[in-house]
Amino acid sequence: MRINLTKKDIINSLYMQIGYSKKISENLIEDTFELILQNLIKHNKVKISKFGTFVLRNKSSRIGRNPKTKENKIISKRKVILFKASKELKKSVNLKNE
Repeated sequence: MRINLTKKDIINSLYMQIGYSKKISENLIEDTFELILQNLIKHNKVKISKFGTFVLRNKSSRIGRNPKTKENKIISKRKVILFKASKELKKSVNLKNE
């Protein structure tokens, strides 16, 4: 079963746990995401201690195939974001599941 965590869920959690207003909580989350994005664009790597690392990677253009029509198309070059979880995060997830 898949449960999505939304920004609204995070904002409500901040509101309930810390006591900030929902508007301040929303601004805090938005600013955090914006900070991660801007640093990713500038430096191609963002490391958050005990959580993980976001890395920006360039993918070159290539030929892809539509599996339905078997038609070949060129997939343009682009940047993709990769996330590698830290050892602490992996350990925490594995302890919670046992």
